[in-house]
Amino acid sequence: MVPVITSLSPNGGSNAGGTPVTITGTDFTGATTVRFGATSVSFTPVSATQITTAAPAGSGTVNVTVVTPGGTSNGVPYTYSTVPVITGVSPTSGPAAGGTPVTITGMGFTGASAVRFGGTSVSFTPVSATQITTAAPAGSGTVNVTVTTPGGTSNGVPYTYNAVPVITGLSPNGGSNAGGTPVTITGTDFTGATLVKFGSVSVSFTPVSATQITTAAPAGSGTVNVTVTTPGGTSNGAAFTYNPVPAISALTPSQGPAAGANTVTITGTALIGATTVTFGTKPATITGNTAGQLTVTAPAAAVNVSVTAPGGTSNPLPYFYIPAPTVTRLDPTQGPVSGGNTVTITGSNLTLTGAVHFATGTATGITVLSDSQITAQAPSGSGTATVTVTTPGGTSLPGLGGAYYTYLGTPVVNALDPSQGPAAGGDVVTITGSNLTYTDEVRFGGIAVSFTAISDTKIVAAAPAGPPGTVPVTVHTPAGTSADTPYQYLA
Repeated sequence: MVPVITSLSPNGGSNAGGTPVTITGTDFTGATTVRFGATSVSFTPVSATQITTAAPAGSGTVNVTVVTPGGTSNGVPYTYSTVPVITGVSPTSGPAAGGTPVTITGMGFTGASAVRFGGTSVSFTPVSATQITTAAPAGSGTVNVTVTTPGGTSNGVPYTYNAVPVITGLSPNGGSNAGGTPVTITGTDFTGATLVKFGSVSVSFTPVSATQITTAAPAGSGTVNVTVTTPGGTSNGAAFTYNPVPAISALTPSQGPAAGANTVTITGTALIGATTVTFGTKPATITGNTAGQLTVTAPAAAVNVSVTAPGGTSNPLPYFYIPAPTVTRLDPTQGPVSGGNTVTITGSNLTLTGAVHFATGTATGITVLSDSQITAQAPSGSGTATVTVTTPGGTSLPGLGGAYYTYLGTPVVNALDPSQGPAAGGDVVTITGSNLTYTDEVRFGGIAVSFTAISDTKIVAAAPAGPPGTVPVTVHTPAGTSADTPYQYLA
């Protein structure tokens, strides 16, 4: 039977060839030749009704035929198309939201099947072989516009999305009611800026970069929004506040160490946006700022404090510098680990003492006796602790003078040797136990006796005379008194 071609899929392709083509029909069994016009091509017989191949290079319209032992089929047209070329896109940019009408000009647009902005396909209207109209989709950055026809996909022509500008900061964000304050606007996508407004007032400006604009605030009052307009749209509003001249009413504390570095709270009005706080001529570090309060770190010794804010410079207030305290002596220098004993601290600049520490422990019951002496109750602790005193002038330096306090364990008596003796007394008794180094008293009954502390675990004492019977032996140190240990007088 003579083969019959019923369809080609696709029925056209690029002049360059290579387009995969499926030939459908009947009686393809034993096919020996497939031709595009006069050009024979390699092919794959799929079945008696289907053959696959690839179009060779060519132009115009040619007939595709299949040859089998039964003869040559009918010819079915296959049309070659040129690759489309874009020569221009108008306009070449638009807002990120899309919707901008765009005209694409070029050649070879006949049979256009797709128009893309980057990877986004859009609907379009073919006007002629040289013109297509469409609308830009939403997007960002710069993308290539392409046209696809049976001849292939065109070159890409750039289309730029103009992002809506965003203001991220104003420096400063406030100024004098009279205007004239230099302002730097920072943000993104300022390229092509056409307008800067403070509220409803347009101002002249200098584009510095895509992220920065400089300008000067106009006269105004209250708080207004600053906006930037570009081809991409109008930015968010950033608040700019007009301020009166600041005034300060109080400093807390109004005194501090000559070395500075302490925190001072400044109370007043119109302090928002403060740019400078000076102690005399020395600048302080601003750490907090509201309309009615500033916190700053004081510099080293200076005098009057003033605040400079967008509205001007405030009145001055006096600030007094106080020397740091010192600790030179403690009495006693030892005590129990449980604390609670009263310690007299001698030094200098102690009048304004606010805290006393034994290492990290906080003392209680602080009493100021004079500028050179205070008393405090030792907290619990262990080992040897450095005692420090804190005033508005700072904290005393550890290790200066005799500022060390030793915590002692309560003395313990484990045994007496011998544990009995004559009523006439005179026996040498060895007392063993622990925490005995700082023993300051040994008693038999109520009688204090002479003794020698040999070590932390041993004391030698002489028993006094006593009536027949048993009396308690105790050892006392700055940490307290041991439990009773019996000693027996023999008749």
